[in-house]
Amino acid sequence: MPDQTSSAPRPTLEAVAERAGVSRATVSRVVNGGAGVRAPLVEAVQRAVDELGYVPNQAARALVTRRNDAVAVVIGEPETRLFTDPFFAQQLRGISKELTAHDSQLVLLLVEGTEDYERIGRFLAGSHVDGALVFSLHSDDPLPAIIRRLGLPTVYGGRPGWPGAEDDGNVLYVDSDNRGGAREAVRHLLSLGRRRIATITGPLDQTASADRLDGFRDVLSDADPRLITEGDFTPLGGERAMAELLDRCPDLDAVFAASDLMASGALRVLRERGRSVPDEVAVIGFDDIESVAALTTPALTTVRQDIEGMGRLMTRLLMRGLDQRHGNGTGPALPLSSVITPTHLVRRVSA
Repeated sequence: MPDQTSSAPRPTLEAVAERAGVSRATVSRVVNGGAGVRAPLVEAVQRAVDELGYVPNQAARALVTRRNDAVAVVIGEPETRLFTDPFFAQQLRGISKELTAHDSQLVLLLVEGTEDYERIGRFLAGSHVDGALVFSLHSDDPLPAIIRRLGLPTVYGGRPGWPGAEDDGNVLYVDSDNRGGAREAVRHLLSLGRRRIATITGPLDQTASADRLDGFRDVLSDADPRLITEGDFTPLGGERAMAELLDRCPDLDAVFAASDLMASGALRVLRERGRSVPDEVAVIGFDDIESVAALTTPALTTVRQDIEGMGRLMTRLLMRGLDQRHGNGTGPALPLSSVITPTHLVRRVSA
């Protein structure tokens, strides 16, 4: 016998109004999140929606609310980085949780190569999303210029590095205290009596890497340049950098790596070279990624930043801006400002 339910007509706004005993306009205001409807009527409409299984037409809803209930998350990295670096998983988890709480969808856009910028620009210009969350940018990245041209509400993950961004009150971002965290790590190594302290930086075309290097130099202003080498935020990059440091400066007695993944690679090389950690070489990372820091051998001392929390903060900041833009906020509109979250040293075995 054929399934009759599949051909049943979808409940309409009029049907919900009739069931709730209110006008069609009242139902429209309730389902579209409008204000000015008394609580008993809201409850009646919501009860009718549940009983009838009514699903609002998204296109029609967008015409009323001027919102798509979708946000683009743009990551300036290829797919291979996204799915191998747990940093991105933690940040996306925070973003996804917050968007779900706001009944909004996440649209993920990745940069595989230079040809992708035109594609991403076309999508962002097409009124598919209400705003964007953008992170892991490099200094020569054209995305900020594209977004400025479009006037799309955006919050950046990480301190912006392009000229004039720091003085532009319209540029909103969420970052951690990268410089302060690096200073705390190096001071801890000095407190352990270490004097030949090396650092493995992240890519220096990213502000987080530059800030962590600046924190290192704040404490060790006269550091031997041979004790500073650049990595790429990957375990393999940490291995290459550690091998290079040992070849240059075999007498080093501590390493501050600008990410946990690079620290994990550094630990492997130290083990292969027969250098005991922490007895001969102390090692500190940055991030405190659960799947890395506590599972290294030995367990990694690291600077903790709240990666998932930063994702949530980025999303909240964007949604507040969108509410103000569309007049959906409650109370007076408060100025939006960027956020720097604190870091702290998590002491384990490696230092």
